[in-house]
Amino acid sequence: MSVLRIENVSLAYGARPLLDHVNLVIEAGQRYCLLGRNGEGKSSFLKVIQGEVLPDDGVVVRDSAVRVATLPQAMPEADEKTVYDVVGEGLSELGGLLQEYHALAAGAASDERSLQRLQILQEKIEAQDGWRLHSRIEAMLQRFGLNAEQKMRELSGGWRRRVLLAQALVAEPDVLLLDEPTNHLDLLAIEWLENRLSEFAGALVFVSHDRAFIRKLASRIIELDRGRLSVFSGDYARYLTDKEKQLEDEARHNALFDKKLSEEEAWIRQGIKARRTRNEGRVRALKALRRERAERLNVQGNASIRIEEAEVSGRIVAQLEHVTHAYGERKLFNDFSLNVMRGDRIGLIGPNGAGKTTLLRIILGQLQPDAGQVKLGTKLQVAYFDQLRAGLDPEKTVFDNVADGHDYVELGGKPRHVISYLNDFLFTSNRARSPVKALSGGETNRLLLARLFAQPANVIVMDEPTNDLDVDTLELLEERLNDYSGTLLVTSHDRDFLDNVVTSTLVFEGGGKVSEYVGGYSDWVRYSGGLKSLVSEQSASEAKAAKAQTQAADPVTASGQASDSTKSEKKKLSYKQQRELEQLPAQIDALEQEIARLQEAIAAPGFFEQAHEQVAQVTDRLSAAEVQLEQAMERWLELEEGG
Repeated sequence: MSVLRIENVSLAYGARPLLDHVNLVIEAGQRYCLLGRNGEGKSSFLKVIQGEVLPDDGVVVRDSAVRVATLPQAMPEADEKTVYDVVGEGLSELGGLLQEYHALAAGAASDERSLQRLQILQEKIEAQDGWRLHSRIEAMLQRFGLNAEQKMRELSGGWRRRVLLAQALVAEPDVLLLDEPTNHLDLLAIEWLENRLSEFAGALVFVSHDRAFIRKLASRIIELDRGRLSVFSGDYARYLTDKEKQLEDEARHNALFDKKLSEEEAWIRQGIKARRTRNEGRVRALKALRRERAERLNVQGNASIRIEEAEVSGRIVAQLEHVTHAYGERKLFNDFSLNVMRGDRIGLIGPNGAGKTTLLRIILGQLQPDAGQVKLGTKLQVAYFDQLRAGLDPEKTVFDNVADGHDYVELGGKPRHVISYLNDFLFTSNRARSPVKALSGGETNRLLLARLFAQPANVIVMDEPTNDLDVDTLELLEERLNDYSGTLLVTSHDRDFLDNVVTSTLVFEGGGKVSEYVGGYSDWVRYSGGLKSLVSEQSASEAKAAKAQTQAADPVTASGQASDSTKSEKKKLSYKQQRELEQLPAQIDALEQEIARLQEAIAAPGFFEQAHEQVAQVTDRLSAAEVQLEQAMERWLELEEGG
């Protein structure tokens, strides 16, 4: 069933059309991935669907009852708002009333004025059936594992994005729009997001360059290419096949067209006799061919990436012996040893904040560990890709950030003009003169690559290089890195990227433990169970942190626990508690297997085409199983610590 239609919509900024009389029908239950090069207008198209941007021509048709929600690309503010307030904002005006009521009630208002205000708010909320929506907010918080009273500034980026998704879903939208939802999320957060979106019963339209994410979610592919919109039925693998055929057909058609145009141009230039007797209709046809050729939009070329290799380094790049490092009281890695040899291709996997960037800096000798020894090899020339983009001056132009005051860069022992070099990374001469602060995320990352590969290197270190890169540039980067003979160290949450470029992985498994596995992301999953093991580790640590937070907030409980903590041994469990502890691992394993089966069923094509009751039954059971798993983990931790 159609929930929204795009009819003959056009949009242009300056002379360049982003949307050229495009049409699209969005159907309930379908999950559309919007693909296209950086700068093609994907984010603008989402804003047109949302109604934030009005098209120059055409219309967006939707019933007044159809609700559209958005998960924006930008990370939410780390401010003083509570999680409840931010989620409640998804309910518009009523959300504001509920926020105020929640704040007053939580503050246990006792003065007359506050009590009167509570009474007024209660009446307004009742008049709009607001208590049902209040219950919906609380259910959403429970489902997403969110603490209503926690401040946004206390949350990591991944948890703040989780809050924003809860805000988008609390209004039960018919259409959900997401712009690069996996950027800056770690693997655990990405998997969690995939599972939540798989449960969403409405229409989903998302922009992403994460190929594993696209394969997991997309039931249809929309491609925005040179202002035109093409819809491909089926999953990402089928799209790749169909797209290749489409480009071949387009190239064949253009070749035939150009041959005909060439023949007609030769005819018009014939001698006097031919011009006297020429057919005026044929002349008009030639003019039409010229106009069509002038209006043809050719396929944009790929970036031309070349890695400038330096003199070969020594056989040993770095040796780490019994290295320990902590952040505050939390150990990032403990008694860790590693030999990095010339030609190694190592990926680092772990949650945000686990210490991946810190370990890279220690390997490079930029940071001294708290304990242990680090020995660097000889003849090292390091090129470092910084996810924070600290090496770029936002006020300077693209040209100046690469050239450092020169007009030429030296590549392969030969000088090359900077503008020509930047053309390889799809920067026109005008764009090369633009300040860095005016670039899009994808353009900024291409600039980082241009700057990185302009310097000879036998060790390349890349910290989250794939954010904002379009698929074509990403695949080209993978090819060049595979051709590179030096040493590669890379952190990334892009599962396909890790599979395609690294030969071993270092996994931050929590508690200061870092383990090495042969192969990429998929190999690690086969060896260890992958994210499942990290989830268990994280669930246990989060349950422990939540328990500590509860104790701190409750003086009675805290004092009781304080007296207990002076004991040198754990409290002995009763027979019943011991039996419960023995049974919990099997229960947890059964719940994890059930959740995996339900998620697989939801991700299957055609799931949301079933009757609403069947869909609701499966998604409700999934939500209940996840809550039961969290409770079982908390209980297991409690009994492990002595009841």
